[in-house]
Amino acid sequence: MSGKGWQQHCEIEDQGLIRIKKHGDMLVDGMLVADSKVITSPEDERSIQQLVNTASMPGIVGEAWAMADWHYGYGFPIGGVVATDCDWGQQGGAISPGGVGFDINCGVRALSLDLSVDDIPNLERLARRLNGRIPAGASGKGGVNLSESQLDEIVMRGANAAVELGFGHSDDLAHIESKGELPTAGEVSTRARQRGLKAMGTLGTGNHFLELQVVEEIHAEKLGLYQGQVLAMIHSGSRGFGHQVCTDHVRELEQKYRADNGRWHNEEWGFTLPDRQLAAAPVHSREGQAYLDAMNAAANYAFANRSTLTQRLRDGLKAELGVDGEATLLYDVGHNLAKMETHTIAGKTCNCCVHRKGATRAFADQPVLVPGDMGTASWILSGKQGNRAFNSSCHGAGRVLSRTKAKKQVDTDKLRKELRSKGIIVHASTDDSLAEEAPEAYKNVDEVIELTSAAGLAEKVARLRPLAVIKG
Repeated sequence: MSGKGWQQHCEIEDQGLIRIKKHGDMLVDGMLVADSKVITSPEDERSIQQLVNTASMPGIVGEAWAMADWHYGYGFPIGGVVATDCDWGQQGGAISPGGVGFDINCGVRALSLDLSVDDIPNLERLARRLNGRIPAGASGKGGVNLSESQLDEIVMRGANAAVELGFGHSDDLAHIESKGELPTAGEVSTRARQRGLKAMGTLGTGNHFLELQVVEEIHAEKLGLYQGQVLAMIHSGSRGFGHQVCTDHVRELEQKYRADNGRWHNEEWGFTLPDRQLAAAPVHSREGQAYLDAMNAAANYAFANRSTLTQRLRDGLKAELGVDGEATLLYDVGHNLAKMETHTIAGKTCNCCVHRKGATRAFADQPVLVPGDMGTASWILSGKQGNRAFNSSCHGAGRVLSRTKAKKQVDTDKLRKELRSKGIIVHASTDDSLAEEAPEAYKNVDEVIELTSAAGLAEKVARLRPLAVIKG
């Protein structure tokens, strides 16, 4: 394997940055946003091995990155950022479903309310009422029942279609990544469509949530935020629609690779990969274009889903708080996408396919939304000029315990009491979902933010403390 003995090839690049020099099958260096202690005491060697593996993607340019919240994923590490040259070879560099993930365009919205905590007469009642209005859980129960034609519009036009259906405000569109719509012909499987018909406007489960938060610290005078202000944050994605899209294309591509002396080879394209989960196609091949089209369709579904959730939140706030319940969208950004972008690599312009898996875009002055854990904090950052990681940043705190380990180790009754003692109200559909997302299951988000800032990827704007949490 190309990553064997990766520690022997490490050097500290700068504060918060470790370079893994290319060796073995690596085509480029790897860049790890981490403290230097990770070289001698790695948190999870499997994740670093995955970073090393991604550096062998056909057509890769620049460096293979792992953001500060990196942890183990499918093929790519969560927090992985890899760009390939769309003009490489005969059909372009690789596009990999594993480099995007199963929850396509899972992402975050932040909305500001022009009120403080003291302006909310009864936070417990508000949280309870919002929990009743925001469907959460593994099923699509409580979602909007879309017609086939409405689903067509959602898949093709994303948040724009949701707004026209009454699920969102037209003013929101300017504050969404790609204005809430990616180009697509909408070609997805029948099963994906079936899963999408009833899940619109639902949170889902796992790390998805809706939170009311308060601005605890201001670090930069941006976005008009003020200390003590109440914000709402929504974290959700493309639900079963996106999961099915990824499943369909992962299955198709993995079947095209055959084992070859410890690696995986596709004879048609001449691609050789160290891990079958990295299965990829040239971006301009039939298979590559089919995946890109379906991924964009799922991304549009996710944009529309967050728009619909926002409308349900706004309706709930208005019902409880009246005119004070007005919520203004600050930004909506995805963190499981492959985007076609232009970047400068070694002084030359490159048309790139940038995979961000558990990583978010961070263009100069763009809001970067980083949810932490439900017992500590979340952050709003701002993208910085000169970001070397293809204008990318961390997307969260990053797991340190698997969901299985968290369920075994966390006492949910004790956790509820601890959160209550901090003034945090939590509504979770099951004890298992609460345990899986316990604060101890995650890295310290403040340390992740410090590393991200030290690496020059983004600057701190505001730290947000949770008030009320609704989870699947």
